[in-house]
Parts: sequence; C-alpha cells; structure tokens
Amino acid sequence: MIPDRRKGIAVLGSTGVIGSLTLAIIAAHADKYRLVTMAAGRNVEKALEQAREFQPDYICMYDSAAAHELEARLDGCKVGCGREGLAEAAVYPSVDIVMMAVSGAVGLMPTLAAIRSGKDIALANKETLVLGGSVVMPEVSRHGVKLLPVDSEHSAIFQASRAERKSDLERIILTASGGPFVHMTIDEMAGITPERALCHPTWRMGPKITIDSATMMNKGLEIIEAMWLFNMPLDKIEVVVHPQSIVHSMVGFIDGSVLAQLGPADMKIPISYALGYPDRLDYCGERLDPAGIGSLTFEHPDEKRFPSLRLAREAAAKGGTAPGVMNAANEVAVDLFLKGKISFVAIAAVTEAVLSAHTVCSNPSLEELLNADKWAREAALCAVGCLH
Repeated sequence: MIPDRRKGIAVLGSTGVIGSLTLAIIAAHADKYRLVTMAAGRNVEKALEQAREFQPDYICMYDSAAAHELEARLDGCKVGCGREGLAEAAVYPSVDIVMMAVSGAVGLMPTLAAIRSGKDIALANKETLVLGGSVVMPEVSRHGVKLLPVDSEHSAIFQASRAERKSDLERIILTASGGPFVHMTIDEMAGITPERALCHPTWRMGPKITIDSATMMNKGLEIIEAMWLFNMPLDKIEVVVHPQSIVHSMVGFIDGSVLAQLGPADMKIPISYALGYPDRLDYCGERLDPAGIGSLTFEHPDEKRFPSLRLAREAAAKGGTAPGVMNAANEVAVDLFLKGKISFVAIAAVTEAVLSAHTVCSNPSLEELLNADKWAREAALCAVGCLH
C-alpha cells in the first residue's frame, strides 16, 4: 500500500468563514492536503455536507445535541463533542497542522493541546494569544512547532519581515479598515443596530469578528496578538485606518525603510500562506491591479469614538490577566448586542467597567488565566445590569 504523503489538516471552526475557505483550499489542492478532523459548533447541516465531501476520520460538534444528531445521520465517522472533542480533533495522530478558526477564548485549550502533541498551528483565533499568550508562546518554543498567523494583518507582517533580521525591525504598523462606522459621530453610534453593524464594507467575516471590527476592538486584540507573535513592545505597534483594505499591514526598520504587503481583500491568501509555508500555493482569484486601485488613504484612528482601541492598549500595558479579562468582557458584551439586549456603545462601556473592577494578577498560571476569564464573564453580566 502506497503511504499517503499529503499533509493532514485539522480544521477547528469548519462551518465558519475561515473554516469554509480552508476547506475550499484543501479541495483545490487535494494532492497536497487531506482533511483529517474537523470541528464545528451546532450547524449540523453544513457540517454534514462538509463531512460527506471530505470524509474526515473524526468530527467534533461543540454542542452535544448537534453531535448526537450528526452521529445519527452520518455513517462511518467518529463524532465527539464539547471541549474534550475539540482537543481530540486537535491532537489526532495523523494531523500535521491545525487550522484554529473557532471564535473566542474557547480556542486556547485545544491550541495548547495541539502544540503539546507536536502539531503546527495556523492561528486564525486571536483570542488565544490575548488570553493565554504568556502560556502559549513558551509551549511553542518548548515543543519546536510553528505558529503561523492567519489574520491578514499578522500574515502581512510575517511575510514582510520574513527575510529580514529581527534586530532590524523597529515598528509594526497595523492597518484597519475602520469598519462601517469609521466617520460616524458618537451620537450617531447610539442608534446602530446589529443588522447595520454586521455589514462590513470590505471583508466577509463571522458575526463576532465583524462586530469587533465595527467597534475597532478587533484591532485592539490584534495589537496584543502582535506583541506575542513578533515579540514587539506595545509602544512600537501603531494602528492606521486604511478603508481600502489593500495594504494589509506594514513593518518599519531601523534604517527608515517600510515594507508593506498588498493584496485583494481575500482571506484565502493568508490561509494559503499558512497552510503552504514555507512555500506559496497557486491562487485562482483575481490579481491586484495597481493601476486600478485609485488612491490609498491612511489616517489615525479616533480613540474617543472608538474607545475599545484605547481599552486594549490599557489592558496590554497592565499585562497579566488584564487582556484576557478585557477579551472575555467584550465577548459577553458583543453577544448581548447581537441579541439586542444592549446598545452598540454599551459594548465598550461594559468592557471598561469590568476591566476597571479587575485586580490584575501579573504572572498568572493557566488556571489563574481561566479563572480570570470566568470571573470577567460573570462581571460583564453584572455590569450590564448596572448600566440599566
């Protein structure tokens, strides 16, 4: 029997935007990759469709009822559920690289499990490093695995700095689309509905990250992620608003040079780069036409109108458990906004209230990080009650 030399892929978050695009890339390069395991939340119909097409060895449905339904309708595939199921999908023996595309802090534990079992990580879940960067990065070094960024901004930084000496890197410039409300006044923001906030002008993303983009919390989380990924001090990471989403980020060097990575607003490009690294995969999408771009504009973000960006910097400066607490409070607030229970501007207000009430643990263990995350979620619900 001829051995299968294709790279084994685990896709955690398979029914989301990043997960679905990853599966499309696997299908387009079936000679190079095989889907070994996948994990989803509760979308049984889409998971069933994916399972029938890709024939993975193992599937996790995070929701237990969804797992039972999928198992009843799918023959010949092992089905798990919950946190244990996520970890099993991540550490499956024939997996070589894990696409971590689940939403929120739930990605931390399966990421750690995968790293400890020697799997490379394609990281599309920034909350993992925001909450647990102090635990994750030492494990990456200890086990000698690759942690490859999938966010378009961090992929851009990784690509632009790859051939350079780390000692020559002076600063990171993260670009932000600004979301749909970049020039809206604070008073106008009070009436923003979830439907309006979910209409991003340039990117197609899941609901949580789309709302984070609208509040600019997404960029705040990316600042903290960049600190861990590139070992860069907070004061050396800048943010500029770039509505065209053509320049995905820039890096500055000690000689004054700035290198940028440009490309279409298509997440298949950074996903492909992470899966194929150190090689590049063929891209079948439309090429960037420099002459057709028109003008590229850049401006400083207004942190008075977008306080989430300021909160992220404050949390990063405090360090320890503060970034994870901020992240957890924001996750709760975003969920409540999407359910119509709080206003758009209350997302930042709830997050700030929780962060202000938190006593920071400076050098937390994993258990202390998880406890702080749990505390922040409970405190966020209490803060909502106080706002009313």
